Amino acid sequence: MEDARSTTPRPAIPGWRVIVSDRKRLWASRVIPFTDAEMGLGATRTVDADTPGELLDEVERQERAAQREAP
Repeated sequence: MEDARSTTPRPAIPGWRVIVSDRKRLWASRVIPFTDAEMGLGATRTVDADTPGELLDEVERQERAAQREAP
């Protein structure tokens, strides 16, 4: 029997692994973790969202946070 989750389309986000939960919530986890310094700037390795667009927005927000200059 085929797992129905395997047929759920997943957005492709380079450098991030996308997961669809059994409740259809989208999650993305960065393949290469942020450094401690980047996390200190507010970047989070794993994020979630309701739609592919929202997930992409959240991933982009984390990548921008990691690029901020330390105070």
